[in-house]
Amino acid sequence: MDRTAVETLFAHSADIRCLVVGDLMLDEYLWGKAERISPEAPVQVVDVIREELRLGGAGNVVHNLAALGAQVSVCSVVGDDQNGRELLGQFCHHHIDTQAIFLDPDRRTSRKTRVVAAHQQIVRIDRESREALPAAVEQQLCDWITARAGDYSVVVLSDYNKGVLTPAVIAAAVSAAGVHGIPVLVDPKGTDYSRYSGATLLTPNRKEAEAASKIAITDAASLAQAASVIMDATGIQHLLITRSEEGMSLFSKGGGVVHIPTVAREVFDVSGAGDTVLATLAVGIASGSGMAESARLANVAAGIAVGKLGTSIVTPQEIIDTVSLAHKDSHVKIKSLDVLTPLIAAEKGRGKRIVFTNGCFDLLHAGHVKYLQKARSLGDLLVLGLNSDASVRRLKGAKRPLIDQDERAHLLAALDCIDYVIVFEEDTPLELITALKPHILAKGGDYSLDGVVGKDVVEAYGGRVELVTFVDGKSTTNIIEKILELYAAE
Repeated sequence: MDRTAVETLFAHSADIRCLVVGDLMLDEYLWGKAERISPEAPVQVVDVIREELRLGGAGNVVHNLAALGAQVSVCSVVGDDQNGRELLGQFCHHHIDTQAIFLDPDRRTSRKTRVVAAHQQIVRIDRESREALPAAVEQQLCDWITARAGDYSVVVLSDYNKGVLTPAVIAAAVSAAGVHGIPVLVDPKGTDYSRYSGATLLTPNRKEAEAASKIAITDAASLAQAASVIMDATGIQHLLITRSEEGMSLFSKGGGVVHIPTVAREVFDVSGAGDTVLATLAVGIASGSGMAESARLANVAAGIAVGKLGTSIVTPQEIIDTVSLAHKDSHVKIKSLDVLTPLIAAEKGRGKRIVFTNGCFDLLHAGHVKYLQKARSLGDLLVLGLNSDASVRRLKGAKRPLIDQDERAHLLAALDCIDYVIVFEEDTPLELITALKPHILAKGGDYSLDGVVGKDVVEAYGGRVELVTFVDGKSTTNIIEKILELYAAE
């Protein structure tokens, strides 16, 4: 996966509007120490140190989506009780739209209490409702979804088999989304997946896929067979089967399959990992990423989630940092403007002085390095604007550049004196200078002050231009001429 693409995706995640429909519950955690056995019965005594309430069920999907930066609305039913009020308070705390959470006075809001000691879950206590919705409440959900589904980028159905996702509610969501061309992603439950017919994607785990297909998954052949049965029964376009330590397998209509291996890491708790997968998939797909790339992103997020205890969120920065482990420092420094702009603003907020310079830097040589080191010494952080290949051709002719933009970017990013590299398509870096507003604009000594592009912009907000002398006799042109002189005859 490409770090720059992932950063850009999350830079725009606030533009994504997600609708989550499903079963809500409260997850209560009692954290403590278990150091003795009860004299009343052969059981551990847990001394509770800390208590915590978290959003559970479909609420964990909602929380993960919000943590990834998306705008989220939730459509569900809870009881008119203390747990229901606690749930609504949790959503409000996270600035999540709750206008489509309907109250049913005859329903008990689900609450799961987990007692945890020494990083181990000792016991879980469930208090919940599994009853089907009353007809009037079911109709309220269907009417709201039908009227409002078109307002969203993606619809997510999180089924915990607690009664909210009735066949009628599922059908309303799939139908309304289909009218507007909106993808529907489903985390299914039970064995009859035909009720999810028409959805875009299902995300069962291996055990759930075995139960739904009635096929024991023991190898690649049985996995493919199970996937075929499920896809034929539901008419879905894509099926993502999560297979624990064996990673994920994405099956697509027409026979395509992508196997995504897991990343080896210590597993503390798999609770909520499926919710993290669903939320990350939704953000990836709604952002325009391909299905396979979104699945890879979800695989990274799941690996982070299982390293945490209890149902937990995964943040964009955690995903970006994990993706970065597959790349070296040069890749980490290369940014798009959408990602770089808030980074530079944050650096300014910490009191850093930003230096900006630009150029083609074709055939990197000692003169370039000396120039960049001098430019970096003018401030605390150096941003290099790098002309794209098309831009270089317009400036220097059809035979240039000799080194393509990706290679030039990585070579420059490997230099300690450069903090960030950004490739630009225009002939001048005026757009970058205007967006980043560096304190210092550095250019080579072969320029005159009045000839520096961006001088007026920088000086208008109190910045300055600095001319940096080049090392004599060091240039790309000289290198090309020397090569031609030495090797032209050959």
